[in-house]
Amino acid sequence: MATTPAPAEEFTERPAADRPEGTGPAGRSAVRTLLRLWPYVRPVRARLSVAAFIAIVASCVGLVIPLVLKWMVDGPVAGHDTGGVWRGALYLLLLGVAEALLFGLRRWLVARPLSRVEAEMRASLYRHLQRLPVAFHDRWASGQLLSRATTDLMLLRQFLAFPLTFLLVNGVTILVGVVIMLLQDWTLGLVMLAPAVPLVVLSALFEKRYAHAARQAQDQVGDLTTVVEESVLGIRVIKGFGRHRSQARAFRELSATLRGTELRKARLLAAVWAVIMTLPEVAIGATLVVGAVRVADHALSAGTLVAFLSTALALRWPVESIGFLLAMSQEAATATERYFEAMDAVPESASKPAPTESRPAVADEGGLRFEGVRFRHPDAPPGSPPLLDRVDLRIRPGESMALVGATGSGKTTLTALVPRLHEVTEGRITLDGRDIAALPREELRALVAVAFEEPTLFSASVGDNVLMGAGRSVDAGDLDRALAVAQADFAYALPQGTDTQVGEQGLSLSGGQRQRLALARAVVGRPRFLILDDPLSALDVHTEAAVEAALRQVLAGTTALIVAHRPSTVLLADRVALLSGGRIAAVGTHHELLRTSDEYARLMSGAPAHGEPGPPEESGGPVRPEEPERPAEPAKSAEPAKPAEPAKSAMPAGPAAPETEGDDR
Repeated sequence: MATTPAPAEEFTERPAADRPEGTGPAGRSAVRTLLRLWPYVRPVRARLSVAAFIAIVASCVGLVIPLVLKWMVDGPVAGHDTGGVWRGALYLLLLGVAEALLFGLRRWLVARPLSRVEAEMRASLYRHLQRLPVAFHDRWASGQLLSRATTDLMLLRQFLAFPLTFLLVNGVTILVGVVIMLLQDWTLGLVMLAPAVPLVVLSALFEKRYAHAARQAQDQVGDLTTVVEESVLGIRVIKGFGRHRSQARAFRELSATLRGTELRKARLLAAVWAVIMTLPEVAIGATLVVGAVRVADHALSAGTLVAFLSTALALRWPVESIGFLLAMSQEAATATERYFEAMDAVPESASKPAPTESRPAVADEGGLRFEGVRFRHPDAPPGSPPLLDRVDLRIRPGESMALVGATGSGKTTLTALVPRLHEVTEGRITLDGRDIAALPREELRALVAVAFEEPTLFSASVGDNVLMGAGRSVDAGDLDRALAVAQADFAYALPQGTDTQVGEQGLSLSGGQRQRLALARAVVGRPRFLILDDPLSALDVHTEAAVEAALRQVLAGTTALIVAHRPSTVLLADRVALLSGGRIAAVGTHHELLRTSDEYARLMSGAPAHGEPGPPEESGGPVRPEEPERPAEPAKSAEPAKPAEPAKSAMPAGPAAPETEGDDR
């Protein structure tokens, strides 16, 4: 069932966290907003229409009861006809039973289709979120998206089930009832209609104010959801630093803010409810006095007065319900705005036309090539310098290239451009001569595998987490091979082996174990191109050496780009590229760059840049070209075999994203 509406605008909508509270798209009425639900409601419109018609019939049946009362009072009661009274009582009973059955049928008719509408909208939102660019998820709090997929959709289902129908039903009921009253006695009818004008004005004022409060409340629910989610995922950090009191205080403050907004909504609803209930009651009282006087003057029959007052009482509920029906409609309109704020964001396209600008001919287009690549974050201030500026780099087929640079130089961002987690601002990237911008994303991501420094594991088994990286059918042998390459044999010692559930974010494992599983996930599909973002940072020296030995066999048959911070990782690669100032400053082997690039020598030795305080004497000074191929790392050798790394492993990993180093943006 194709019900997902096409995105209506470019990805420029500000997330709720960045928008002033209580504001939605400017100039959009509640009716216009709610009309955007039509593509989802259209498949079930027939059943909803039948349910609305049945509800209207049921309400009109209720308006027949006063006419039966008029007949009874002016006929059998006035004529002392006992049999007629019993017959009238039977009519009233049948009408009451019919009204109840019709309303019950209406509810049964709408329950199933509206639950399907809610499920389809939730599925559409989830599919859409998976296709949105990383830049979208970088800017939106996950709690805001979660509240849109749960609380907001529940409000929309409730609106479609009740207010949408009864705004129509009650409107028709009031119109029919007013016509009946005017036909019975136009003088009393005018008395009853006197409150209509102030009620309309009051409803318009209430709608505007309540819409603002409803938007604030729903945004604050998203903020509160974000705090709860972050507190649960970061519970180790909170406990490790003893910050539970400050987190609880922050939660209480947000809860108090939300409570204040909800109380403001309640005050608005109470005020409008009081007025909406008072005015009809006053009108009914005035009608009773005027009608009684006219009956006493023999200008009106007692039966007509009873029927008129019964009709007025039957209309009291439709009139009094206006307040909360409008309130629920405003909350639904706000929920619709929030839902489509996410749905309107433009998803990643499968492919886009390759740049048409002329480029010099290249003799050999094999391997991975960056040509004049420039990148600036979409939310960067206008006029700010690009993070990457005219990057030119060639990695030959089957070659491994280490990418080295200072913190914040953009290494992680450069690697994220290859699988198109971010889009190149200018220039192009080619795989075996094919522009990645023209490749379908499914094909591109089958060619390229990525292992991030901060690994993300899902609430699934160890095997499922690893096999997620396979772009083709695999068997147990592929899983075993990948685990062997990553030195993740610990998986077999888990309670259920590779079928062991690792839990949310994989926090039941150590940082090094999670990183090894992420590496196994990257190599299990035997990718042609491999992107590794400092994949060994959480390993002790002994495990690191074993992983490096196994990785060399994998790298021999693939084209790889490896972000490296340590000489041991650099030595995995055939050549090294130095990223500095947003450009490739030097390319060569490890030993060549040690001789020719002072900046590279400082990065590898840990020596400070010019003007910075130097390291202690026992640090050994800068690395010299004649040092052994695997420099000793005394600080690492003292680490245990599987460090728990509580501070690092406790960090909430969140969805897999290219920017694992915040400073590398």
